[in-house]
Amino acid sequence: MKVLYAIFEAIPFAKVGGLGDVGGALPKFLKKQRNDVRVIMPKHACIPERFKNRMKTVADFHTNLGWRTPYCGLQELEYNGVTYYFIDNEYYFKRDDVYGYDDDAERVAFFCRAALESLSCFENFKPQVIHCNDWHTSLIPVMLREFYGDHPHYYDIKTVMTIHNLKFQGIFSKRLLGDLLGMEHHTAPSAHLDWGDSLNFFKGGLIYSDAVTTVSPTYAREIQTPYYGEGLDGVLRWQGERLRGIINGIDYNSYNPSTDKAIFQKYAQGDDEGKAFNKKALRELLNLSTNEDLPLFIMVSRLTEQKGLDLLSYIFEELLSSEDIQFAALGTGDPQYEDMLLYFAGRFPHKMSVRTVFDDDLSRKFYAGGDFLVAPSRFEPCGVTQMIAMRYGTLPVVRETGGFKDTVIPYNCYTGDGNGFSFANYNAHELLAALRRAARLYSKNQKALNTLRQHAYAADFSWEKSAGEYIQLYNEIIKKS
Repeated sequence: MKVLYAIFEAIPFAKVGGLGDVGGALPKFLKKQRNDVRVIMPKHACIPERFKNRMKTVADFHTNLGWRTPYCGLQELEYNGVTYYFIDNEYYFKRDDVYGYDDDAERVAFFCRAALESLSCFENFKPQVIHCNDWHTSLIPVMLREFYGDHPHYYDIKTVMTIHNLKFQGIFSKRLLGDLLGMEHHTAPSAHLDWGDSLNFFKGGLIYSDAVTTVSPTYAREIQTPYYGEGLDGVLRWQGERLRGIINGIDYNSYNPSTDKAIFQKYAQGDDEGKAFNKKALRELLNLSTNEDLPLFIMVSRLTEQKGLDLLSYIFEELLSSEDIQFAALGTGDPQYEDMLLYFAGRFPHKMSVRTVFDDDLSRKFYAGGDFLVAPSRFEPCGVTQMIAMRYGTLPVVRETGGFKDTVIPYNCYTGDGNGFSFANYNAHELLAALRRAARLYSKNQKALNTLRQHAYAADFSWEKSAGEYIQLYNEIIKKS
């Protein structure tokens, strides 16, 4: 199986969010299952010099972009057994940030066209499938069909489009259909990219691709409804069996409490003393009271409304004043939510601590030292924070949406089943009730709590399973004419 994985960010080269984690992890595990999987991405300015110095130039050429003929350099580098290709153009990619520019439409369109042109430059590699990720690569299926459909080197290549977050779709002025894409006389793109008075790049990618996936089965169902569909629910319902959800994974070698050098003390899964040591050390680091044994709730998250910060703002006063708990938050985001968390940390200094930074090592200390993870998201395509938490024996408290619903089994007090706690509706007092259930279990039934921890440790969210499902999908679409 030969697969070209197209993505705009991938660790360790460039990362803005969870997309970068996927770009660095999934191709590696696809490759482990005896597939020739290669990655293509822009050569961003933020890529560390140690990688840039190792890149080798494969080809350089000019490509067509409307009336433009921009230069494209193609460079390659092998990392962790996977070949990475980098599209080099300093005008488009020598920027301080990966996204967020007025000409993002042109930057994305150039990358998609250059990636397709690069296929003729690869040595002994012609992909059977191009796997595209989010709107930044969504023009690849469109351009492949419209510009290369009759070309013998391209016509039998299949495409998969993966939705990581439907909220961002690439909506731009309709004049770009001719000026940028050179498709003003192409009938199908005029219809399939149409978004009223605008163009929707993601819509085109979803319609043109041979299969559409998203990052959890529940999210695949949710986005077919108006509430979650961001205006594309009709397009996604039309996909029918071509749309499926495949849950993301985490790297179990990286997130492993028995080998993690970032935590206070390494511990094996099920080692209660090791877990307790990390909790005590975290409380001391955060200047939280250690006079009595209280349940420690943690939050490791972007601080945005999507992540449920508005729900927490409604209940913090009641939660912290009425419950014998402690709460620690780590993350950055909207100033209003950073200020809200800092306010309550000032009101309850021995019960609550906040670190408004992004710090991977500190996040691991939080996962190792916490008892419960709080993640009350409004929507969550997949989420990895709950998977990482369970890997460290920290029980998630989540809203039943997207990947949270697929991975967190709520505690059943009658059977003892479950690996966390959940609530259904986006409601502040349902969240408060779930937090109280977790706190009560901690204080009144340590035996049941330990059983839930064992269930959390035993959960399998490794990438191997997800990679197997993608390979099965690739085989299915290749077999179809």
